[in-house]
Amino acid sequence: MANEQIRLKAEPRSEQGSVAVGRLRRAGSIPAAVNRIGGDTTLLKLNTHAFIIMLRHHANEQMLVTLDLDGQEIPALMREVQYDVMTGHPIHVDFGEISLSKKIRVSIPLHLAGEPEGVKLGGGILQQMLRSVEVECLPAEIVETFNIDVTALKVGQSIFARDLKLGDAYTVITSKDAVVTTVAAPEEDAAASTAEGAPTPEVINKGKKEEGAEGAASAAKK
Repeated sequence: MANEQIRLKAEPRSEQGSVAVGRLRRAGSIPAAVNRIGGDTTLLKLNTHAFIIMLRHHANEQMLVTLDLDGQEIPALMREVQYDVMTGHPIHVDFGEISLSKKIRVSIPLHLAGEPEGVKLGGGILQQMLRSVEVECLPAEIVETFNIDVTALKVGQSIFARDLKLGDAYTVITSKDAVVTTVAAPEEDAAASTAEGAPTPEVINKGKKEEGAEGAASAAKK
């Protein structure tokens, strides 16, 4: 299901330079810019509070928005949000104007849904190797996340990018051989973690066998 329409009120911005932009932020606005289809760049400012509220309700920063600039509606993709390293507050936003009738490439987060059979019954460990997938689609088809059903996965089985069933609206650009997720046996996970230079995938959850062992160890400490 495609995203709901997101509208952002924007105003033209004349402030440039660190001093002027600093005053702008203290006054409650975020400096922004939109790269237009023709190649020009339009400077904007957004209401800080409204922008933060919008971010809290949407998981993917690379989202389609409609910029309302003095009554002109500009369809745009939010390309990058810069944050203050100390406060974590957004301090600048970059947009790219797009044509709603032309396909674009975007990176969309992947969410693993369900508990794999190999975790529930086999004591396996679910690992997620790929956090997002690059696809080509029309702007109206951009979604915040793709939910990937992992309930049928057994120990030793994996889902590859080529296995993703995203629908006819999407063409997967990510390498088809990229591993999205796998259910590893507990002993395989331990061996992989000790291998020199081995990458560390994110462990989503562990099966009941390993959970029982951890619980016993905790009880012994007590």
